[in-house]
Formats: sequence, structure tokens, C-alpha cells
Amino acid sequence: MNDSLTNRNEGCELDVDWVMSQSANTSAIERRAATLGTRRSIKKAHQAAWLLKAISCIDLTTLSGDDTAGRVKRLCAKGIHPIRPDLTRALGMDGLHVGAICVYHEMIETAIAALGNSGIPVAAVSTGFPAGLSPFKTRLLEIDESVLAGAKEIDIVISRRHVLTQNWQELFNEVKAFRSACGDAHLKTILATGELGSLRNVARASMVCMMAGADFIKTSTGKESINATLGTSIVMVRAIREYWEKTGFKVGYKPAGGISKAKDALVYLSLIKEELGNDWMDASLFRFGASSLLGDIERQLEHYLTGNYSANYRHPLG
Repeated sequence: MNDSLTNRNEGCELDVDWVMSQSANTSAIERRAATLGTRRSIKKAHQAAWLLKAISCIDLTTLSGDDTAGRVKRLCAKGIHPIRPDLTRALGMDGLHVGAICVYHEMIETAIAALGNSGIPVAAVSTGFPAGLSPFKTRLLEIDESVLAGAKEIDIVISRRHVLTQNWQELFNEVKAFRSACGDAHLKTILATGELGSLRNVARASMVCMMAGADFIKTSTGKESINATLGTSIVMVRAIREYWEKTGFKVGYKPAGGISKAKDALVYLSLIKEELGNDWMDASLFRFGASSLLGDIERQLEHYLTGNYSANYRHPLG
């Protein structure tokens, strides 16, 4: 297990008044989002350092119906050595690796074997991913089986209907049960923000999930028509900040879906630094859910070192 993942969010009792006090000023949030990445520019060595930080925060992911053991092994090899050896040596970054490898349950054991003693945890999606509409007992059993198989992080999906009908008690009960089933494994709750109807619902769902003990809140499954956006990210990280200020528990944040360019990674890191501070600039409290992001970051790092951009095929996943 990643040694940085030691602190847990113990949660608290459901406080409906606190939940209902959550609001979102859409126009103000849009203005804030528009400023990200424009007020200051990260250049040269500083940009390279931020991109290396981004690599360490990637949950390198494959969640396709045609996943094979070979594909997962190649993904794990890339997770252990995320950039080419010549770039690693030039940057003095021996030992750099991604934050986690994220797979379906069937590929947990393959990933664990491929990762060996690298220290990279395996994250498994669970609870009827991506729709979350399988029977509740089945969803709990999925978590049990993935933890038994060795997953150290469980990415669950919430029942969106509880948010859309404002049934906060049911959402709280559901996430709390998932947290209990995880045991020592860390719980990431996927809100599927693009399906929640409003930013206010995103804020309220974020707060309920944290009250129920979520260690991370995550935007999306990557399968929705709208995935991670800066607007929803602002709402979620501010909920995290408010929860921390009131309870003392630090909850992690994971944007996922559609983040594929190095410049996007820099914008999200800027958001985290400005809204939450340096403590969250670490894989223990921040992750990208991504598959193609790593390749573009590697291209940018090669440009930093050589002044030239390379073709995408020079940076394969494994």
C-alpha cells in the first residue's frame, strides 16, 4: 500500500442542515474557472517539476470491456516506469511512479503480480460501476471480493437517484455501508457530477459522502457524457475545505474523465494549490483519473530537455 495513504476520514453524523446550507453561485464559479491558468504562467524548470508531480498523482487507468491480462501488465510496467529511462536519468527522478493502477475487479490479481514490490497500490472500481444500479447486496459483495483480492483502494459509484430526489439519509447510509465494507482499503466515491443536475447538488452530494467517511471524492466514472470540469472541481474542492475546517479531516480529490493534456494537469494542480494548499499537492490527497494524460506529459518533458516534440508512438503505455 502507498505509505502516504495513512490518514483516514473518520466521517461524522449526517447533519442535514449543514448539507442543505451548501449552495453554488454558478456565474461566480464560471468566472473563477476562467481565471485558472491565466493569472500566472509556469515555465521551464518549474513547469517540469509540476509535471513530474502530476505523474506521481495519476491513477493510471484501463476500464474497457476488452481489457486483457497483457494490456494490464503493460499498464503496470508504465506505472512503475512512467517516463523513458533516458528522460528519468536526465531529470534525476529515479523511483518516480504513478499514484495507483485502476482496473476492474477481474484484473486485480494480474495488476498486483505485475506491480510486485513497486509500492504502487491497485485501485478497483466497484458497486456496479459505472451505473451503480445493481442490487445493494451485490454491490457490497463486489467491495468484499475486491478487498479480498488485494485492492488497496476502492472507487465506488453512488446512486445518483438519491441526489436527484434529495434523499440525503439514503445516500449517507449507502456510502457509510460501502466505507465499512472497504475495511482498511481507502474509499473513493464517484459522484458522476455530469448526471447530478446542478452544481448545488454536486456540493451537497460531496458533503454527504464526506460525512459518511469517504477518503476521496471523485468527479466521474469517465463514462458519462460530461466528466471532470473546472466548475464542478471548484465546487468539490471548496466542499473539501469547508469539511476540513469544521471536522479536521482532510479528504482527497480526484478529477477523472477527459483530462488528457499536460496543460490541463497544470491547471488542476494550480486549482488545488490555490484552493486547498500544499498539503493536497500529494498523491495521498490528490489524484488524476487518466489513461492518455501520461503520454502527453512525457512529450512535454522531452521537449523541456531537448527543445523538440516527439511523436506519440515514442511514449507508449508499456
